Amino acid sequence: MELERLSPTLLRGTFHAYELSAFVAAARYLVETAPGDVPQESLDQLRQLLAGYDQQLRRLADAQG
Repeated sequence: MELERLSPTLLRGTFHAYELSAFVAAARYLVETAPGDVPQESLDQLRQLLAGYDQQLRRLADAQG
């Protein structure tokens, strides 16, 4: 994994597929099984992040044919 700061609030990450898969799996698990003390706003942000990830994954698949 490599992180690069582009600006104070913008980072660029380079991940191996298995590293990114671990992050995505953890996020999906949390969204699906979150205990009651996890703020709804945090879960909503994770859902948005996962939706964006899924959209980009479909874009990559479409580009490959």
